Amino acid sequence: MSRRESLSILLIALLALTMVASLVGCQQPTTEPTEASEATEASTDDPSLYEGGEKDEPATEASTDDPTEEPAEGTLSIAGSTTVQPVADKCGIAYEEANPNVTVEVQGGGSSVGVKSVAEGTVDIGNASREVKESEMEEYPDLNPIVVARDGIAIAANPNVEVEGVTMDQVRAIFAGEITNWSELGGSDADIVIVAREEGSGTRSAFEDIVMGDSMIADSALLLPSNGAVHTTVSTTPNAVGFLSMGYLSDEVKALAVDGVEPTAETAASGEYPVTRPLNMITLGEPTGLAKDFLDYVLGADCQAMVEEEGFIAVK
Repeated sequence: MSRRESLSILLIALLALTMVASLVGCQQPTTEPTEASEATEASTDDPSLYEGGEKDEPATEASTDDPTEEPAEGTLSIAGSTTVQPVADKCGIAYEEANPNVTVEVQGGGSSVGVKSVAEGTVDIGNASREVKESEMEEYPDLNPIVVARDGIAIAANPNVEVEGVTMDQVRAIFAGEITNWSELGGSDADIVIVAREEGSGTRSAFEDIVMGDSMIADSALLLPSNGAVHTTVSTTPNAVGFLSMGYLSDEVKALAVDGVEPTAETAASGEYPVTRPLNMITLGEPTGLAKDFLDYVLGADCQAMVEEEGFIAVK
């Protein structure tokens, strides 16, 4: 056999071996997955590892909202004292702005109307600018007065009156009709025009309790339905004098000092000014629901600031 033929046979043999090796390699089984890869597959494919046992979506960050705290909604009805009315109005508007699904309806009528209305269930909250009377508590034992502010009752005179101050006894005598001329108090010779609130007014009731005692307001007094009406009448009637909430004082009337003390929020808060009273919002029993939420707001910082803006004394 020639050398050329030997080389050809060798090349053919090598080629055959190469083909056999390739066929053997194709028939080898795939490598088994490692423990790490199995763990990875488990973490992505095992539904039991997902919140709720499902793989629909990854868990998201918990909401910070309290699911039990539902937004306030509904209508809240309030009626009564015209002294408390400006506070209820202002706080009611702010509360509505913070709770768009709430309507706060505020009406006047006087403290006695407020007490009776809430006692009979015709309103949610009754306003009273005085203490609840014993007779009212006996008739409606579930009445629950809540002090939301304090107020002083000012003795206001027409600006033409020359007297600057009076004593408590003189105030009583003026409104009882015992002192009838300003000259008796060091003023000019002019008859005193008495302006007072009507029966059922919390301002009148508090004034009678604190100032009048057993004396009655004179029959000659002009009886008016609100603090605003008293303010307007005193400011436009020469020689007139009346009593009204400090929150209604303005430059259009002259506030008289009582026992040497000017009627201001500071002197009323300190107890130095002698004619002060509580401003109450009254519920029938402990407040719940919308009424409770509103009263919590009234006693909060924002509304108590409004109380002071109206010239009253904050209690919180």
